[in-house]
Amino acid sequence: MIWAILAALAPTLLVLLSMSALISAAETSMTAASRGRMHQLERDGDPAARRVNRLIGNQETMIGAILLANNVMNIFASVVTTQVLGAAFPGWLGAAIATAVMTVLVVIFAEIMPKTIAIARADDTARTLSIPTYWLVKIFGPLADGAQWVVRRTLKPFGIKLDAGTDVLAAHEEIRGAVEYHHSEGLVETRDRWMLGGVLDLAEMDVGEVMVHRRSIVMIDGDMAPREILAEALDSGHTRIPIYREEPENVVGVLHVKDLLQAIAKADGDIDRIDVPSILRAPWFIPETTSLKDQLAAFLKRQNHFALVVDEYGALEGLVTLEDILEEIVGEIEDEHDVVAPGVTPQADGWVSVEGSVTIRDLNRALNWQLPDDEAVTVAGLLINESQRIPEVGETFAFHRHRFRVAERRGNQLTLLTISPPEPDESLD
Repeated sequence: MIWAILAALAPTLLVLLSMSALISAAETSMTAASRGRMHQLERDGDPAARRVNRLIGNQETMIGAILLANNVMNIFASVVTTQVLGAAFPGWLGAAIATAVMTVLVVIFAEIMPKTIAIARADDTARTLSIPTYWLVKIFGPLADGAQWVVRRTLKPFGIKLDAGTDVLAAHEEIRGAVEYHHSEGLVETRDRWMLGGVLDLAEMDVGEVMVHRRSIVMIDGDMAPREILAEALDSGHTRIPIYREEPENVVGVLHVKDLLQAIAKADGDIDRIDVPSILRAPWFIPETTSLKDQLAAFLKRQNHFALVVDEYGALEGLVTLEDILEEIVGEIEDEHDVVAPGVTPQADGWVSVEGSVTIRDLNRALNWQLPDDEAVTVAGLLINESQRIPEVGETFAFHRHRFRVAERRGNQLTLLTISPPEPDESLD
């Protein structure tokens, strides 16, 4: 008897469960589809990809409409089945049979099977179902927005505020997580991982973290004779050199070696005839709080690769170049004129000798360590920050799974440290 009843219900259930299955497949495929591939297909003129991107662009409304429509189909199918079986079987037996039948049908054919197919071929499924999903959102979207309004009103007294325009995951963190995952799976090389991470970090770092400190800047006194200035410029090994008068804080221009050579050529090799002030370029001062992302854009826009960094009072703090920013992405860039000073020297006992001025990011990249760089830029700065004082020579500290020993100190500067390799992370055992 039950089979005859189910046969009579079959056409209605087939339609409702088929619609529910398509809606489930649309939900899974739209959320699992590759956004990068969809954007590329849209740029190539694919209309289906364009629809998918528009749907994903308003993800909250899309998901709400899909869930609302899916529940309508499943509840309608359950009600019809319960009414038919309730009339055929006395008491609660009809409802129990309807519950068992609908649970099996909905879970297997309207949820697991379509979602399994959709997640296996998410991009193709999303593009195929983009048109029905578009109309589904058109019809049920306003109702979904109303439901979201009720949810926000209900949660507001409990101090929970939801912003419809805010993604649960920031785009940068989503990309960073994907890079870390693929690196752990061996699909992304360590160097590529650092490069991709460096690009994402540009917006979070400021020029003060990568600049050459004022103590290390090579500067030339503009009051010296042209021949002496030329000798200083050649000895510096740099193509752009700040020129000051009276005191280093008073930078009056930037000398470009190319301009100097052109001036020598125009003077027929008579160096003493060169008017150095006339060939100086105007100095470009930027605040130390400028982000690396903004400064990179400014370098490219102004076609100037050299800037002097000042603090909030206008005092000179250092200088930053285009190369300094690019090195945060690709690592150390050295040419035939660079003075190679690695600053990181492995020792026979497994410890590493590190100059205090070495940045934490460079040390992490060189040895694949995980030292934090949130509170300090250099290795010496990290030790001072953790110890809350300036340690003496010979003192040893243990933090972040490493041991740090002060090897050299000049005044208040920690010039050389020795660091042990990381100890095993006991939390992973």
